[in-house]
Amino acid sequence: QFAPQNRKMASSSSPLRSSSVSPLPPSPPTAMKDGEFKNWAELPPELTSSILLRLGATEILENAQRVCRSWLRLCKDPSMWRKIDMLDLDDYDSKDCKASMCRRAIDRSQGGLVEIDIGYFGSDDLLDYIADSSSGLRSLKLVMCNQLTDDGFAEVVVKLPLLEELEASYCSMSEESLKAVGKSCPNLKTLKLNCAGYRVPRNESDDEALAIAATMPRLGHLQLFGNRLTDVGLNAILENCPDLEHLDLRQCFNVNLVGDLEKRCLEKIKVVRRPNDSTRDYPYDATINDVDSSDDEYPYGFSDVDLMSDDEYLYDLSGASDHSDDDMFDVYDDLYL
Repeated sequence: QFAPQNRKMASSSSPLRSSSVSPLPPSPPTAMKDGEFKNWAELPPELTSSILLRLGATEILENAQRVCRSWLRLCKDPSMWRKIDMLDLDDYDSKDCKASMCRRAIDRSQGGLVEIDIGYFGSDDLLDYIADSSSGLRSLKLVMCNQLTDDGFAEVVVKLPLLEELEASYCSMSEESLKAVGKSCPNLKTLKLNCAGYRVPRNESDDEALAIAATMPRLGHLQLFGNRLTDVGLNAILENCPDLEHLDLRQCFNVNLVGDLEKRCLEKIKVVRRPNDSTRDYPYDATINDVDSSDDEYPYGFSDVDLMSDDEYLYDLSGASDHSDDDMFDVYDDLYL
């Protein structure tokens, strides 16, 4: 119930995706202009590429590349895959299916990937694959990736020294993981560490804030939506992050932003979002949790049950090939390129 609001569970009546390769669809419709018929496949390559770049990776791999051979060739161009957007929080497919698709997209970048957004299917293995394939990565967004572990993340982040932006929203990220980020990514300028907001007395922790203050001095943008830090953690951040210009403390209800602390905060930082500020522009569910969570079993506002789909929602992969490299997209490429 506390997962991002744009997540939608697939209907149990939704058809399962077949593992067989579907034939090429009919040629796209033509449009009449000034008495002439124009075919989409005849658009200049640079214009077609500009259109395709506005699609997400899933749309390209599942649909756009099947329009015609010329589009397939463009969709295989490494320049199309410098950014991979597979957040897909409203498309709750099998995690294995999504991870396989993501690896295919990473392969197409041929080492040129600089920005990637991953939703619920993120795991230690997938993150390791990204790091080994894309050491020049600048931006990494992870949302609802409950399969990630602290040890796995710490091992991966050392391979991403050029990372400048990191989001880990609704992921279990300990202070040790954050210290590993700070030590391994000296150019980190943006950190978004968001979770469900709690309005519960004594539910406090400055561990993450102190880890940020100790290891990330070059931060310019920090979003801590729903964090449990107190005035102590905030003071440490203000003291040790001199370049900070944007600070989002919405639903950080343990922070008492008044008096000297408020004055200091406003003097040092250009944009401050206060604990009770509007959440209208927040991209995820901003529901406040008032239930006691003193056992800290699920400090990020959701459990594994919240994030796992039932069996009826998972696609049957039993008919897939045992050869992981020969996935449906490879077969399609071989047939139609």
